[in-house]
Amino acid sequence: MKLISFLVGGKPSYGIYRDGGIVDAGARLPHYPDLTAALTDVAALQALADLVPDHDTASIVQLPPIPRSGRIVCVGLNYKSHIAETGNDTPAHPILFPRYPDSLVANGAAIVRPRVSERFDFEGEFALVIGKPGRHIQPERALEHVAGYACFNDGSVRDFQRHTSQFMPGKNFDRSGAFGPWLVTPDEVGDVNALQLTTRLNGEIVQHTGLDDLLFGVEALIAYVSQIWAVQPGDVIATGTTGGVGAVRKPPLWMKPGDTIEVEIDRLGTLTNTVIDEGR
Repeated sequence: MKLISFLVGGKPSYGIYRDGGIVDAGARLPHYPDLTAALTDVAALQALADLVPDHDTASIVQLPPIPRSGRIVCVGLNYKSHIAETGNDTPAHPILFPRYPDSLVANGAAIVRPRVSERFDFEGEFALVIGKPGRHIQPERALEHVAGYACFNDGSVRDFQRHTSQFMPGKNFDRSGAFGPWLVTPDEVGDVNALQLTTRLNGEIVQHTGLDDLLFGVEALIAYVSQIWAVQPGDVIATGTTGGVGAVRKPPLWMKPGDTIEVEIDRLGTLTNTVIDEGR
């Protein structure tokens, strides 16, 4: 299934994307107020998967798949190609930092270059969403806790990212990143290590890799994070970006107003956003 959160008539709902339309699960499962709650009952969602769509895509406004996640955890320096291009040492453990919901927009919305910087970089990423709670999860059981996968753009304001040794400031500017277009359930994805990720800026490929280039894969990340806290449905883990980021290019390649940035991953679709300026 392709699970989607959206606004229809100005009201939030969620559902299943199929045949170019949306089956409105929120209208049929009112006891689950949002997709995070519905992830605890995948069978109820699956029972709706073959219904005729209620809405066409023109009548809804997309939201990030999990609009108000309680935890959005990003992983730094997690592709071997990106580690090599930055000249950093290979991390012994995952480098984690938070993003907050207000820093993310949905597919089709504009991401915002902040007024305080022009060093606005793209980071195409593969994200997972937890569907089953757990603590101290063993790697061999980790995939049992995944609700689905999505594309992610960890839009980064590089000068603020480097103000200190902590990445967080450069990763949390208002509406600077993106998440979507939907959440694809594991049965439709298969082996994530076989997937290919491609980032395009104005139609030109700027990043391309197989997910087998990850230093810490999905199972290892879930196992590690679950040692720190009990993972919960709706938790998002963005697994890091690959080589080719704008900051390491000569000259640097920054996103600017009027640009279109796309993150495409096999079987997950394409996350597409334009870039606008916050203005001065």
